Order: sequence, then C-alpha cells, then structure tokens
Amino acid sequence: MFWTVTLSLMKGMLTTFQLFALTLLFAIPLGLVVSFGSMSRFTPLRGVVKVFVWIIRGTPLMLQLLVVYYGPGLLFDWDLLPRFQAVLVAFVINYACYFSEIFRGGIQSISRGQYEAGEVLGMTRSQIFFKVTLLQVIKRIVPPMSNEIITLVKDTSLARIIAVYEIIWNGQKFIKSDGIIWPLFYTAVFYLLFNGVLTILFGLLEKKLDYFRV
Repeated sequence: MFWTVTLSLMKGMLTTFQLFALTLLFAIPLGLVVSFGSMSRFTPLRGVVKVFVWIIRGTPLMLQLLVVYYGPGLLFDWDLLPRFQAVLVAFVINYACYFSEIFRGGIQSISRGQYEAGEVLGMTRSQIFFKVTLLQVIKRIVPPMSNEIITLVKDTSLARIIAVYEIIWNGQKFIKSDGIIWPLFYTAVFYLLFNGVLTILFGLLEKKLDYFRV
C-alpha cells in the first residue's frame, strides 16, 4: 500500500512541478514588464497598471482561478479552457503582479547617482540598466522573491479547486477510496523536500551575490 500511495503522490507531484515551473517561466518576465508599466512616465498607463495590480493582489487566488476557468463561458459563451491551462493563466497573472512589485521596489532602491554616473560616462539607458542596475537589483530582490517562490509551491495545491490532479488531490482521494487519511499527511514530505531544495538553492545564490554587499 505504501508504494501504491507513493507512486500516486509522485504522479501528482509531477503536475505540481509542471505548474510551478511554467508559472515561473512566464510570470518572471511578465512581472518585469508590469513593473515597467507601473513606473511609466505615461500617467494613464501607469494608473491602469497600478489598478490592475491592486485588484489582483487584493483578491484571493482561488477566486481568480474560478473566474479564469468559468468566466469566459458564463460571460461570453466561449468554450472552457482546459483545466491545466486555466490554472496556469491564473497563476501567471497572479504571480506576475506580485513579482512586479518586488522588481519595482528593487529598481527604485538604486540611487539616482548611479544612473547619473552612467550617463556621464556616455552609457545609454539600456546599458545602465543591464550593466549597472540589474545585478544590484537581483541581489536585493532575492530574499523577497525566494519567499514568493516558496509560497508558489504551496499555492499549487489550489489547482484541485477545478479538478487539476496535483499532489494534494492525489493524497486526498485515498480517504474516499480506501478510508485512510495518512496519504494526505504524507504529501507534506514532498512539499518539505521541494521547499528544502529551493531554500538551499536560494541560500547559495545569496552567497554568490555577496560581492554586492555595501
């Protein structure tokens, strides 16, 4: 029985990992784009982006999942998105907004003097950003980003709301089928191992960037 449960949870963990990896793949660059929008000098664009981020950050991810999955069908009579794709869209939008605020804070924390020094040296805005600003921003945002990414691992459990068979769903199904609850608690081992690996990786990354310490 133990191996049957373990194999089932590993199958669910694969779905969890896929959702986690794809969310990061799309949410990180999108979050950077959104952060630029929130800092734009074009006031209407900055206002729209800030309101959108406020709405996403101010409402539960569970509600956003339900809206993305059921909303198009109820509002426009469109076909429902495949369940996994709907979950992925909701996660990417949600985490892009959270990441955008972290990016914005990191970028704005760089002193204006460094930009001015780059301009004096004849560097373009893009050169200043990539050669002067970016690595310092990465150093400053690693701790808050690591917190959000670890939270993402746990938030993947919300996918079961629309019947995406992630690890929690695979553990919970044994309650009905076999009348046992320990597989549900067993899922905690997988989450702890996953987050443990991430914690080690982020610790190594912070040490790698120690030469930016001031």
